[in-house]
Amino acid sequence: MNTIKTFFLLSLLTSLFLLIGLLMGGTGGIIVFLVIALAMNFIGYWFSDRLVLAMARAHKVTQEEEPGLYQIVEEQAHLAGLPMPKVFLINDDAPNAFATGRNKRHASIAVTSGIMRLLRREELSGVIAHELAHVGNRDTLIMTIVAAIATAISMIAWMVQWSLIFGGMGGRRDDRGGGALGIIGLVVIAIVMPIVATLIQLAISRTREYQADRTGAHTSGTPLALASALGKLKKGNEARSLSVSKERLEPVAHLFIVNPLSGSGVVRLFSTHPPLEERIARLEAMARAGE
Repeated sequence: MNTIKTFFLLSLLTSLFLLIGLLMGGTGGIIVFLVIALAMNFIGYWFSDRLVLAMARAHKVTQEEEPGLYQIVEEQAHLAGLPMPKVFLINDDAPNAFATGRNKRHASIAVTSGIMRLLRREELSGVIAHELAHVGNRDTLIMTIVAAIATAISMIAWMVQWSLIFGGMGGRRDDRGGGALGIIGLVVIAIVMPIVATLIQLAISRTREYQADRTGAHTSGTPLALASALGKLKKGNEARSLSVSKERLEPVAHLFIVNPLSGSGVVRLFSTHPPLEERIARLEAMARAGE
């Protein structure tokens, strides 16, 4: 069900992107925007992992440098039936972790020094299993595509907003007699489309988080350990935030096991992650059901 929901939402996001092309340039606009989407996804497929690791200030570690961490990753990769990923460390007190990479053979797992100090071995194993589940479920590739399309929509909306302010595109449409309909279309692109794109992106991200929790709990065999880890991570991230700037974190926040950008109220509604309380409740239900 989660896979079907993801496919539907991804198709909806792509259709939204092509609709913008239609509104801006008719059939020709659709073709241009389709080429843009393919180009962005090509770049994202080959280079997104390097960009993400660089933005998070992660550095690669060897088995000799971090034997305990390396052993846990190796164990969980074996249980998940996945190749051994590259292991990265982020020197930061905020407890967090993420996975990236274009496929199973080119994956990377990054953890902060804070999470290694905070969690027991069993709990850290659950977190690593969750991140490897993202790799096995191809979430790293899916979310790269989603982020690329959503970013493109936001950039186009930003350009349209400025064109409306200075009367550029809207003025030319008036001269051709497109008038009100042209302006309405531009307003929709500038204001409505980015909001809808963001909501779709968040829905996909949340769906993949639930699925990774479930898959990781199955492969590690310890849903309660992952639930305990999420509880500690919630408190740990409330106490301290990653030292990386908000501007650098926003594009990659959806990759982390818990949202590194804290917020409440309206901000929480636009979180890339489902509520931790709900994730913990689902894992505890799995344990009670013996799944």
